[in-house]
Amino acid sequence: MPLEALPVEFLFRLDAAAEKPVRLDGAPHGSRLIMGVAGGSVAGPALNGRCLAGPGSEWATIRSDGSIKVDVRLLIGTDDGAHVGMFYGGVMTREEGGPRIRTAPVFETGDERYAWLNQVQAIGLGGPGGLGVVYDVYRVL
Repeated sequence: MPLEALPVEFLFRLDAAAEKPVRLDGAPHGSRLIMGVAGGSVAGPALNGRCLAGPGSEWATIRSDGSIKVDVRLLIGTDDGAHVGMFYGGVMTREEGGPRIRTAPVFETGDERYAWLNQVQAIGLGGPGGLGVVYDVYRVL
């Protein structure tokens, strides 16, 4: 029987700052907006820390229908010294009330304290905010 709702658990809020985008027009799958991660914060019951500036970026594709395909890789430095890779794709659409972004994050870490994240499929719900994007990230149970 199909589910009508997904059981989820709130993990954290991600508030990521982006560098000024570089536009790559005329690419075969649509124009690209390429932005470096300039920092940001991660705060919640499961993870607290910051988005590290430098190693992360977004390679967004502007589609012919006006939606944007999201493709992000970023690195989180936790408050207790761990590093967690966060990788997600998704779609940004323009809707009444402004842009809406839905993503599907996965994680990667070698730190035993956060190894449980390696088995998580998450959902991020958010949109543009602050100096970049703001998402609430939930683990699908």
